[in-house]
Amino acid sequence: MQTHLAPEFQGTPEGRTAEEILRRCVHCGFCTATCPTYQLLGDELDGPRGRIYLIKQVMEGATPTAATQQHLDRCLTCRNCESTCPSGVQYGQLVEIGRQVVEAKVERPRAERAKRWLLKEGLTSPLFAPAMKLGQALRPLVPAALRDKVPAKAPPQAHSWPTRSHARKVLMLMGCVQPAMMPNINSATARVLDAAGIQTLVADGAGCCGAIRSHLNDHEGGLSDMRRNIDAWWPLVEGLTEAGRVEAIVMNASGCGLTVKEYGQALAHDPAYRDKAARISSLTRDLSELLPEMLPALRSRLGSRKPAQRLAYHPPCTLQHGQRLRGGVEGALRELGFQIDVAPCDSHLCCGSAGTYSVLQPELSKQLRDRKLAALAPLQAQTIVSANIGCIQQLQSGSALPVRHWVEVLDDALA
Repeated sequence: MQTHLAPEFQGTPEGRTAEEILRRCVHCGFCTATCPTYQLLGDELDGPRGRIYLIKQVMEGATPTAATQQHLDRCLTCRNCESTCPSGVQYGQLVEIGRQVVEAKVERPRAERAKRWLLKEGLTSPLFAPAMKLGQALRPLVPAALRDKVPAKAPPQAHSWPTRSHARKVLMLMGCVQPAMMPNINSATARVLDAAGIQTLVADGAGCCGAIRSHLNDHEGGLSDMRRNIDAWWPLVEGLTEAGRVEAIVMNASGCGLTVKEYGQALAHDPAYRDKAARISSLTRDLSELLPEMLPALRSRLGSRKPAQRLAYHPPCTLQHGQRLRGGVEGALRELGFQIDVAPCDSHLCCGSAGTYSVLQPELSKQLRDRKLAALAPLQAQTIVSANIGCIQQLQSGSALPVRHWVEVLDDALA
């Protein structure tokens, strides 16, 4: 796609990156066929190709409007279009640049600004955990719309962490909302790794991966979160503590995993953090990537027991499209004797969670959630499993079936 950048973007890192991505697009439209919002709304501007045109116009000097901003806001950043694109267009990176530029030029209404500020500051705040406990205590009394965002209290084993030491050690990011909303995911991860002879370490100084602020157009805030995490992890990455050197940084939330795997890209223009960020990204692994080498130890622990419950697996977009990891979770669990299947249709489509999207775009989010649950229904599963806290909470809000992280189900079987 021929592009002529406006003077204000010429020679800037954002301008060079946007121009390079735009030039790869050949207008083929394959992306529209797999875009969830285009399928729902049928508007070219609510599909990747239309949004690319809007971003191109803005980068060439056109004045963006509130409508421009709305079309970009409706994007889930699911990256399904990247999996489909024959030209390798890095749409996810482009839409983040477009949103950042438009955010600086189009003032949002005050109520909208307040909501977005509360999300980026509230979800990453130390006060989030006590607020979640209060919400759980009052859960039967709160309105249904709010109740959907408040999970039930965690089971007792959520606070049981393995105490054995192992020669093999990994770092794990606890996350910003996961310890308060679904702490059992983290402890189950540590227990499963322990069963395979791997010790899980946590750096107390690490927090939000940076995705929340970045996706809410607080670009500098997101980069600050990334730098803080790198500083917290670096002593363990370099083996500068008594705990020794870790072999990987393990992620059990695929949204966080995708963000951390892209630290090197996000901080490429920061000479103080560029090399460290690239190292952190190269060490980052989704938990499912460790499964193949863990299988012998886990199989030995399970013995002849065959898990009876039937599982329906929803692969998160950040795993299958962002990280390009497909088949690993269900394949490994099948090898361990689990009955697990993906939806016979639409397994590639987003469930509508997409970080804060379910709060900012509730109508579209619920339509996508219901569509996903309808696609999973023919599997007649007893439990739905996924690999990202956002997807789990989103699907649980519309399903009577329990929705869990796959590592929790594996942990139960090992116990």
